[in-house]
This record gives sequence, structure tokens and C-alpha cells, in this order.
Amino acid sequence: MTEPFLDGGLDLGAPSLEAALEAVLLVAEGALATVELATALGVPEPEVTTALHHLAADYSARGSGIEVREVAEGWRLYTAADCQAAVERFVRDGQNARLTHAALETLAIVAYRQPISRGRIAAIRGVNVDSVVRTLVTRGLIEGAGEEMEGQATLFRTTSYFLERMGLMSLQDLPEIADLVPAMDSLDHVDLSL
Repeated sequence: MTEPFLDGGLDLGAPSLEAALEAVLLVAEGALATVELATALGVPEPEVTTALHHLAADYSARGSGIEVREVAEGWRLYTAADCQAAVERFVRDGQNARLTHAALETLAIVAYRQPISRGRIAAIRGVNVDSVVRTLVTRGLIEGAGEEMEGQATLFRTTSYFLERMGLMSLQDLPEIADLVPAMDSLDHVDLSL
């Protein structure tokens, strides 16, 4: 078994400096400067620089799907360029996953009543829509469209990606709304405190 990486008696809990750097870069939200890494790990900056170059060369030599790159802001993990097609397919397939019935209902409400607040959507659907709205925002189908005058609730609207996915040139190309959907005026008396 490999002894944990020690620096001046400090156990970093990693088999090597390279492993420690790799782990830190994996969880970092952005690029990290060499000095930040050195400070975080309690290792001299020149050792960190050498270890990062070694780690980058190791990834490259074994044809890994991950690269360690130095960019203007510091060091960061990236997917390897020759794995781009696989990553794009994964991301695209995830975005093409079918929407749930609840998501489709919510998307239709936003499309026909936009801009509309989460509270008004919930009033129409009769259920809490927080997670469904988050899903639609994450998928790029709806986006924030400012705030209501009263109450400062965030308003939502469909995106150009929504139009593209639906094969529409504009919202005017949406089919006529069914007579069964209540008018917004009739919802003014509904308690929106869901």
C-alpha cells in the first residue's frame, strides 16, 4: 500500500501530491492558480508547478479522456478534445430525454401565458411547480423574464431554444389554446401562497 503524501509531517490523505492536486481540481468550480493550490495543500509553489506538469503529461501519455490544462486563470481539468463527440452525445441525449407530464403541462402554461410567475403557474396546475420550473430552466426551455410589479415574483417566458425544439418561428405559430384553460382574469381571486 502506498504511504499517504506527507509534507512536513502534514498528512494530506493522498498517495501523492499529484493525486491531491487531481482531487482538488476535480471539485474546484473554476481554474485555480498555482499559488492557491500551494497554499491549500501546504506545499511550496515550485513543487506544485512541477507536479501539475507531471500530471498533465501523465494524462496525455496514457490517452486519458481528461486533460489538466493551464489557462489564464490557473489550472483546470477539461475533457480531452478527442472525446468531444462522446461528451456532446451524452449531453445532447440528456437534454433530449422526455419531459414528464407535469413538465409538459407547465411548459404549455408558460408558452401560452408568458410572462408568468411560478405562483400563477401553480394556481393553474393546482400543485407546487418549483422542481418542474427548475427542470425547464435547466433544460433551457424557459428563462427568467423580470419581476412582477406587485410582489416582485420572478416571471418566466419560453426561450428561443423552446421555439427551435418545437419547430416554431415565433409564439404566434403556437396552435390556438383550448377553451378549457381558464383565463388569467379568473385566477385573480385564487390564493397563490402555495
